Amino acid sequence: MFRQHRDNSERVDRAAGGGRATVGRRAVMKSVVPAVGLLLAGSGGVARAHTADGVTVRLPAPTGPHRIGTTTLHLVDHSRRDPWDATIPVREVMVSLFYPARTVRGYPVARQMTKGAAELFAVIDPAMHQGLPKAGVNWAATTTHAHTGAPAQPVRRPVLLYSPGGGDPRTLGTGTAEELASRGYVVVTIDHPGDASEVDFPTRTHYRQKVRPTVFRGDPRKNPGLFRTAIDTRIADTRFVLDTLEAMAAGHRPGAERRALPENLADALDPRRVGMYGHSAGGTTAAEAMYEDHRIKAAVNLEGYLNHPGKPGRTGELFPVARHGVDRPLLLLGTDGFRDEDIDRSWSAVLAHPGGHTRRRQLDNATHWVFTDYAAMAPQLQAAGLMSADSRLKLVGAIDPARSVPVVRDHVLSFFARHLPPAGRPCRRG
Repeated sequence: MFRQHRDNSERVDRAAGGGRATVGRRAVMKSVVPAVGLLLAGSGGVARAHTADGVTVRLPAPTGPHRIGTTTLHLVDHSRRDPWDATIPVREVMVSLFYPARTVRGYPVARQMTKGAAELFAVIDPAMHQGLPKAGVNWAATTTHAHTGAPAQPVRRPVLLYSPGGGDPRTLGTGTAEELASRGYVVVTIDHPGDASEVDFPTRTHYRQKVRPTVFRGDPRKNPGLFRTAIDTRIADTRFVLDTLEAMAAGHRPGAERRALPENLADALDPRRVGMYGHSAGGTTAAEAMYEDHRIKAAVNLEGYLNHPGKPGRTGELFPVARHGVDRPLLLLGTDGFRDEDIDRSWSAVLAHPGGHTRRRQLDNATHWVFTDYAAMAPQLQAAGLMSADSRLKLVGAIDPARSVPVVRDHVLSFFARHLPPAGRPCRRG
């Protein structure tokens, strides 16, 4: 399943689907793998029956011991202008938080997408990911396993930030976020408006509309200036979110609407223990943000380039993280189906630095969006006759979700469990 690499890579146990076993990793796999049948019985290979509104796809269930709460925040950075729209004088960001809940009784299960976001998703995302069905799916009907507004456990926990792929919304990272929250982390998924395919704000914004679509009209890697702006903006968004989380932990009420947070949530944040992971452009962001901001103690790059796109006939400039290396743990996790010269060159550059802080893994029989919720969704759409086998292969690869979902989760979870253990401490004001 995973290929062994040189370049400071650890050996991989193919039978276990993961790295050479440590006690923590064995414990993770012992609990995750037997749960695969239950996980996919509730989500996996078969979508729900067709209804008048279309097929509803299901998300894989989390396998950890904690029930999950969730909430969203609309954040406004008054120190920056929006990079994508010159008429917007501030930078607005949407985030979701997933966290271990004290109780979920009486708190409704959250949808993966709001109705407004789902309506745009159904139009924009099939254009961005060829082969996704343009009709026949009720994207607004997919539920998560998290409960809106549930009180958090009165335990201070590590915080993990998530940045999605270029042009993708934060909602496509729900499955992994829920798994990490069920294992004892507070997970903050970040939308980058103007970049993300669609972002639904709780109220009308400076954009003048409640739901904001992407400005992208193709692959950002094919436009060096656009790509640079996207990554610079994402890194600035990350710093702003970190600043906001620190303010929340200090007792300040965040968000444009100044809504009260779920009980205990502010006290559950430990801003001294922060990690970050991201997919594609989000992986680039996670690695470079850790290099630039020492508040981030460990990062996972899920198949993000560590170089800028080059002009025709020229090699793109390496990001500082690749040129200079890192002094904190960094995991590079990729696929055989997306691997190319730029990935190999930029990843080899950071791996070549001494210190052994960076490791590389590869998932075979897979491709780029296997690190998102499409890993479970695409096979369901294929089974429902809404997606061709070829389109599914191009999106996530041939790997079965019964294998890919727990293995990707295990690698992200075991990495953070090693470097940012989820064991918590009682809150100041539990």
